Amino acid sequence: MPQAAENVSVDQSGAFVERFSLEPTAQGALSGLTFAVKDLIEIAGRTTGCGNPTWAKTHPPAACHALCVEQLLAGGARCVGKTVTDELAFSLIGENHFYGTPLNPRAPERVPGGSSSGSASAVACGLVDFALGTDTGGSVRVPASNCGLFGLRPSHDLISVAGVMPFATGFDTVGLMTREANVLARVAGALLGVEIPEDPRVTRVHLVTEAFALCEPDTRRALAAPLDSLRRLFGDRLRETSIHEIDGELGGTGLEAWYQSVYRILQWAEIWNSLGSWIEETKPEFGPVTAGNFELARTLNRAEIGPAVRRRETYCQRVNAFLQPGDLLCIPTTPAPAPLKGTVGGRSQDATNYYPAALSLTSLAGIGRLPQVSLPAGECSGAPIGVSLLAAHGRDAFLLAAVRQLAQAWPDAVGGR
Repeated sequence: MPQAAENVSVDQSGAFVERFSLEPTAQGALSGLTFAVKDLIEIAGRTTGCGNPTWAKTHPPAACHALCVEQLLAGGARCVGKTVTDELAFSLIGENHFYGTPLNPRAPERVPGGSSSGSASAVACGLVDFALGTDTGGSVRVPASNCGLFGLRPSHDLISVAGVMPFATGFDTVGLMTREANVLARVAGALLGVEIPEDPRVTRVHLVTEAFALCEPDTRRALAAPLDSLRRLFGDRLRETSIHEIDGELGGTGLEAWYQSVYRILQWAEIWNSLGSWIEETKPEFGPVTAGNFELARTLNRAEIGPAVRRRETYCQRVNAFLQPGDLLCIPTTPAPAPLKGTVGGRSQDATNYYPAALSLTSLAGIGRLPQVSLPAGECSGAPIGVSLLAAHGRDAFLLAAVRQLAQAWPDAVGGR
C-alpha cells in the first residue's frame, strides 16, 4: 500500500489554504478518520476561494456545508481544513499563480497534478486520512496518479454537488483520494449511500489498446510488469479490446476523437456558461495560464455544440451497453508521470502533448458518465504512475469492491515503489 511521506509539516506541504477543525456530528463508519476539502467545496461560515483572490472577494461566506461534507461529518469523520486548488479548477497541473504549488512528496521536483492539488498533497503527506476533490476532466484521477494514491471519480450524478462551485455541470463530480483501498471503500460507501460487497464477481477486464498507445514509451515499459500481474490474476478473463469495439467508429481516431470532438467542446461551452458572466462583470485577475484557458472557452465556436451533444450520447449509450455487470475497463490514468514543475502551461501553451493525451484518457469516464478509480501501479522515472479501472454507470459499489480486492491481491504493483 502507498505510504504517507514522513515528517512533512503542514507548512512544507503547501497543501492548505485554511486550517480549522470541524468535529463529527455523529459516530459512524468513518469515526476516527480525518479529512480535508478542496477550496471549491463550501464550509459553513467560510468563504470558498476557488483558488482565485477575486472570486474570494466577490462571494459571501457559505450559508451551510456542502452536502458531501455534511455526509462525512455525520459518518463520524473530522474535517481539518480546506486545500489549494488550481484557479477555478481550470487545470490538470497543480501550479496556482497566487497560492503556489503544493508538494508532491513522492516526486518533489514534479507537480502534484490538478486541479485537486492540495487535496492530493495533504493525503500523500499523511496530513489527513482522505480528502475531497472535484473531478470534471481528471482533477482527482490525475493528482492521485501523480502522487501514488487511490483516487475515485464516481458515476456522474451519484454524489451530490450541492454546495460545490459549478464548472462544467455535465461532467462535474465530487471525488476523493486516499492512501488505502479500504478507506476509499469506506468513505465512498458513505457518500454513495451503499454497502460495498465483499465479492465483486469480476467476469471480464478489457485492456483498452488505444489508451495504452497514448502513453509515452517509458510509461508503457513501466506499466508492463503491473499488466503482467493483472494477466496472472485474471487469466482468460482479461482481454485486449479496441475502443472501436465500443464506439463503433472503425474509421475513427480512437480516444483522441472522444476528447477533440466531444469533451473539449462541451466542457468549454459549459465552463463559459457557468463562469462567463462573472468573468465579464468582475474582470478578475487571473494567472497567465488560467487567463489563456478561459480565453479558449470564451472563443469556442458554439455551432459545434449540437453535434458534440449528439456524439456524446451515442458514445455514452454504446460504452454502457458494452459493459456487462461484471465487466471492467482498464486504462493508464495518465500518459506519463507528473510533469516537472514549470514545464507545462495551460491548454493554449502546451507544447508537450501532455494535455491532449491526458484528456483523451480521462474523457472516457466523463463522456460515458462512468465511475473510475486510479490505483498506484509503480513508478516511471522515479515518479508514481497509476492504472485505472472503470465500470458501467451506477456500478460504483462493484468497482470499489474490485479495487479493494485487487489491492489485497496485487501488493507488489499497487503502491509499489
